[in-house]
Amino acid sequence: LIKHASNSFLAAKISFINAVADICERVGADVEKVAQGMGYDPRIVPAFLEAGVGFGGFCFPKDLQAFIQIAGKFNYDFALLKEVEKINKDRPRRLVEKIEEALWVLKDKTIGILGLAFKPDTDDMRFAPSIEVINLLQKEKAKVKVYDPVAMDRAKMILKNVEYGKNPYQVADASNALVIVTEWNEFRDLDLAKIKGLLANPIIVDGRNIFDPVKMKKLGFVYKAMGR
Repeated sequence: LIKHASNSFLAAKISFINAVADICERVGADVEKVAQGMGYDPRIVPAFLEAGVGFGGFCFPKDLQAFIQIAGKFNYDFALLKEVEKINKDRPRRLVEKIEEALWVLKDKTIGILGLAFKPDTDDMRFAPSIEVINLLQKEKAKVKVYDPVAMDRAKMILKNVEYGKNPYQVADASNALVIVTEWNEFRDLDLAKIKGLLANPIIVDGRNIFDPVKMKKLGFVYKAMGR
């Protein structure tokens, strides 16, 4: 039970801060500042208090579901973890809603996706949020271009009807919006002026909150983030 409990607890921290992010949007607060303040408390610490498009990979979803099932076998309804799972599954939809808010309609629009792996520094696509984000965009008849520094080969075994770019700039070129799904450091260091010049519309939807909203506004972007 130790591994199930540990990973479920960390997953709960992520879903908690994502729920806080939704509240921040309603009240006009910045979830990054809220998380920073929470992290100063040594009982909480900052780890896993990063709002965004949700967690993926193999361990968290698997252990979360396993713990729920084990509890159920012993007649305990682990409603808390069910809600953690529900919040996480809803994050890709929330990201796509933000893209739609910026563009009004998604049909026939070209959306550039940066980041496919479930987290940086891996090519692991298991339960990656990018898969559901792309699926939702394609259901709305959007065209999708993608790039990931290392997960492209694995992505080609999973994703269908997408265009693969050789770099972020190729994905941005003529796209109606650029969407950050995985927080690779490479994306933090983008030449944003060049990106703006390549985009058909200067729209960045940041599913990992890697950019400063004030800076993005000064650069002339329509910038939408999670909980900010």
